Amino acid sequence: MNPLSVKADFPILTQVVNERPLVYLDNAATSQKPQCVIDAVSHYYETTNSNVHRGVHTLGSQATDLYEGARAKVQAFIKANDAAEIIFTRGTTASINIVASSYAMAQLQVGDEIVISPAEHHSNLIPWQQVAQQTGATLTYFELEVDGRLTVEKAAAAINKQTKIVALAQASNVLGTINPIKEIAAIAHANGAIIVVDGAQSVPHLPVDVQELDIDFLAFSGHKMMGPTGIGVLYGKRALLEAMDPVEYGGEMIDFVTLEGATWKELPWKFEAGTPIIAGAIGLGAAIDYLNTIGMATVAAHGTELVAYALERLRTIEGIDIHGPLDPQQRTALVSFNVGDIHPHDLSTVLDEQGIAIRAGHHCAQPLMKWLGASSTARASFYMYNTKAEVDALVAAIELTKEYFGYGEA
Repeated sequence: MNPLSVKADFPILTQVVNERPLVYLDNAATSQKPQCVIDAVSHYYETTNSNVHRGVHTLGSQATDLYEGARAKVQAFIKANDAAEIIFTRGTTASINIVASSYAMAQLQVGDEIVISPAEHHSNLIPWQQVAQQTGATLTYFELEVDGRLTVEKAAAAINKQTKIVALAQASNVLGTINPIKEIAAIAHANGAIIVVDGAQSVPHLPVDVQELDIDFLAFSGHKMMGPTGIGVLYGKRALLEAMDPVEYGGEMIDFVTLEGATWKELPWKFEAGTPIIAGAIGLGAAIDYLNTIGMATVAAHGTELVAYALERLRTIEGIDIHGPLDPQQRTALVSFNVGDIHPHDLSTVLDEQGIAIRAGHHCAQPLMKWLGASSTARASFYMYNTKAEVDALVAAIELTKEYFGYGEA
């Protein structure tokens, strides 16, 4: 794969920012969209705009086919057993909240345990805090290695017969660490627990097979994998989803209504109340088509190659502190770092003047920041349209920033 040829598919990447060619290195926050995704959404609104599942007219039938076709593409992409196991949501956060509100609230009680990592994004932390507070269950945490990795041994030490839910990101949005999800899922199941996986940072970058991993729930967002914002996915094993109650009511999730009560439609529509996110789903389907054309193994290999080069080049910068494992095989395509006493926001501002977009802040992972001993970090995150030349530009801009702030001067 030639990242320069891929880059040509993304109109936004041709622009100039602050009189410099745009170098977009904030892909862990949101990725850019190829023309084919933009066209798919526009084409729907221009030619097929209609509500789905309800009308028998031509536009309604066409829109329904596109919407349900996108569901089938998601099913195939993550190797789910059944299209009914694919629920469209607003994003990773909404997906995790459905599991917390519907499954966990009904299942947990005093004496039960939820086990998560201290490296979780707030979206995979706060819902479980709320569940623990409202059910009386106990929230406990895995112990991380000094470089932020979670080992199978440490996972096995934390999961026990009181554990009912394990909630864990497959890949950290700060450290880039890739967790051994398959092995942890096996440990959870051996103890009678289920595992909920935050795939926001893994599904866009790695081949993910939910059946091979044997995970119970998977949440991810379209906008981090070149799809539109506002569309996400909750995958759940059918038996678990069947036993869960809806969390929103009205519209398409209803089967039959009387003045005394109502019944719900079958999966997946039971969890898709109101008018669904039709254009978003269609755009996500187009993004999956694009990723499949390249191949997820190729996407993953490019990410590993680029982060290996970034780690090598960034380590030449005097005073830099890189967070997470230094082995590129153990992380996804992002690097979080601090440079001396230069605040990450100041670093990001100067880099922006050079046309380079990175992220600075606590990355919605404040407990992890405390664990790292930092209030915030800078983060450069890569995707398949990024190049080694852009990594070189990042390194040069960091060196320029050090000069600007007089770093290292007596």
